[in-house]
This record gives sequence, structure tokens and C-alpha cells, in this order.
Amino acid sequence: MTNRSESARVRARPIGIDLFSGAGGMSLGFEQAGFDVVAAVEKDPIHAATHAFNFPHCAVFARDISRVTGAELRLAAGIGNRTVDVVFGGAPCQGFSLIGHRVLDDPRNGLVREFVRIVRELEPRAFVFENVKGLTVGEHRRFLDELVSAFAAAGYEVRQPWKVLNAAEHGVPQNRHRLFLMGVRRGERCPSYPTPSTRRAGKGASLHAPPGPSCADALGDLPDAERFAELSDTDALRLDAAAWGEPSAYARLARCLANDAWFFGHPREWDAAVLTSSMRTEHTVISRRRFAETRGGDVEPISRLFKLPADGVSNTLRAGTDAERGAFTSPRPIHYALPRLVTVREMARLHGFPDWFRFHATKWHGARQIGNAVPPPLARAVASAVMAALGAKPVRCSEAMALGDPALLTMGMEGAASHFGEEVVIGRRTMKSGARKRKQNDIEAARLAAVSNG
Repeated sequence: MTNRSESARVRARPIGIDLFSGAGGMSLGFEQAGFDVVAAVEKDPIHAATHAFNFPHCAVFARDISRVTGAELRLAAGIGNRTVDVVFGGAPCQGFSLIGHRVLDDPRNGLVREFVRIVRELEPRAFVFENVKGLTVGEHRRFLDELVSAFAAAGYEVRQPWKVLNAAEHGVPQNRHRLFLMGVRRGERCPSYPTPSTRRAGKGASLHAPPGPSCADALGDLPDAERFAELSDTDALRLDAAAWGEPSAYARLARCLANDAWFFGHPREWDAAVLTSSMRTEHTVISRRRFAETRGGDVEPISRLFKLPADGVSNTLRAGTDAERGAFTSPRPIHYALPRLVTVREMARLHGFPDWFRFHATKWHGARQIGNAVPPPLARAVASAVMAALGAKPVRCSEAMALGDPALLTMGMEGAASHFGEEVVIGRRTMKSGARKRKQNDIEAARLAAVSNG
């Protein structure tokens, strides 16, 4: 666990706590909307380390949520008895098929019950529960009905009907649908769902929203990682200005080329000349030929990988599997103009992350962190609706915040767990192939750490 310093707190800003935080997609969106995220809980120590790097003044628990209490969160965040304005997060949901039983009683849904427990203990003014679109379909709706009842029993009113939001309608060049369940303590004003701010790039005209960014808007200014041999051994490289292309309006936000690119978040101290999260991937000549022959928007028939359309949006970026389920690599899409898969940084651009935001140095962990994350612009839209409902006014921050120790981005599982004073609990029951994959990633992380340290 890392502690949040007293000097970093901005008392005028409402505060939030992120459960199942991953690398911090929702944390970033809520911060950009004007909340200070004072504590986060993430079981995977590698994801927790990445969150700690990007949010150095947030108290991070690298621990199963069942072993965390509301009192511990308050103590670590240093907020005393101050009112928590919002608790948010996306608990994994797995058990929906038990006929004749309450779905929330299924042991596989214990993490959802833990989310409700933390809300009960912290008594925030509002909560946001995020999850997959599939929860709204068929018998899965039983789960939502039971969850709404559980929140009602805890003293919360839930906005109904619930909604599924598409990131492509909120400024993200990716077609990604997520369910958001929003609720408030009885007596508070319940937030309304945000209306679309953009329409999907490449789609027809809309009377309600301007066109959103395309894949070319997102990636067109980024230097091609394959031009730099050094990116075979490291994920970051300092480049001169000539290496960068002309940024679109979307890319200007990603590169923080204007003051309003920080929205209501804390500016970070970072070197904009360094291309990060851009380790190269080796492809065979045959694979490159197949990639080049595939049209944008189609799926390459052998690899089954999606090729980005230059004037459209990405397919849903997925996380692959963790070590416990075999450690299969995230299926990164094919670049729209280059015969290769996109880099982790290019995935981040397609997901709405700014360039200062760093990910684990290995491609596997970095891609998994993005695929698991809520796109920050989508989280920001939801958080802004919560902010308005609570009657709070977002406050802009002018003082720059230093990022965390870069060593956090190259730690293997054992090292990251040790950093937080925890034991490794991820992937103990793995297939042999998963164990081998985990070992390979730890070796790669160690090699990247050696390169970073000179």
C-alpha cells in the first residue's frame, strides 16, 4: 500500500475511491471530471504498481477486496470522517446460471457483494458500478435486479432504467459498450446518463453529435516504432521533434499540447519528447503480407485479427487472459497503414489515454491493462454527470504533479507484490502453459528493468 501525502490534497475537490481499479482508466476519468481519487483497490500487484505510478498521491491496496475494509481505506487515504463523494469500479461477474437461487448468493459473484459491502461501510453520496453489456440480456437481468435490491437495502436509489454506453459516442475512436449503474444515497439527486458528445467516425450524419475521432486521427502523428531498433529492447525512446507527425485535434489532447487537455485533472510532470509503451513486435514476412492484403475494417482470415479502418473506429480492445486462465496474449488489431500489430501506446490512443499515462513495460501486461480499462473519456462523461448531480463544481488544478518511480513499470509479479508488502495470489492455480508465460513475462520485465537502469 502507498500513502497519499497531506500536501497533495486539494480540499476543495470532491473525493472518490476506485474499487477493482486496474491500471486506472476510471480513476483518470473521474480525476479529469474534477474528483480527487484518494484510494484504490486492485488485486493484481502489477496493475496496482502501474496505478501507483500514474496516481502517486493515491493510497493503493494490492489486495483482494475481501481483505479490505472501509475503515482501512479511510485511514490510508488520510480522509478521517470526511464524506466520500463517490465509490466507483467494475467488479468481475461470473455466476448467472443458477436456476432457483439468488444470483448474488453464487460464490462466483462474491466480488460484487464486496462492492456493495464497501459502499455500505463508506456511505458515499454516490456510486457507479461498471460492467459488461451482457448483464442486461436474458436471464442476466436477474443479476441486475438483485443488485438494485441490494443497493436499496443499503440505502441507495439507483437510476433506472440503467443504460449501456458506447465509448465511440463519447470521444473515443473505439466501438466499446459498457453498462453503468449509478446510484445515490436517499435524499441526494440521482445523476442522469450523459448524452452522446460524438458519433462513431465513418458513420452517417447525426443531428445530435459531431463526428468522433477516427483511427487515423488517433494514430497518425505517432512515430512508427519499427523505425527505431532500440525499441526491440525497451518500451521507451526519446525522439526529436521531426520524428512526430502533425497531430489531429484528438492527438493534441493526447499529447497535452494545450492547457485544457488536462481537463479538471492534475497536470503531470512528464517529458513529451519520449515515446513510451512502444516496444516492437516481430512479424514474419508471410504475416506482414497477409496484414497488408487485408482491407481496413475486415478481419485477417488466418490470424483472425481485426484491421483498423483509417476513417472508422477500432473494434473493442480486449485484455486477453490472466495467468490464472492460461496467460493468453491480448489480440491487438492490425495498424490501418502499416503491416504490423499496433503497439501498446497505439492501443492507449485508441482507448482515450493521454500520452503521459504509462503502462507496464512488457507488451503482454501493457495491452492487458488497456483492454481491462474503462476508456477515460467515457469514465469522464459518467463522472461529470455524477459531479453535476451532487451539486459540486469542478476545480481546475494548476500545480504539476510528479509521476511515480519508473521501477513500478518494470516489476514482475513477485517484485510488485513485495513492493506492496503482499504475497503473490495471482495465478497460483495455472495451467503449465500459463506458468511458462508468466515466467517469460517476468524475465522480460527483468530485462527491461536492466535496460531502464542503464
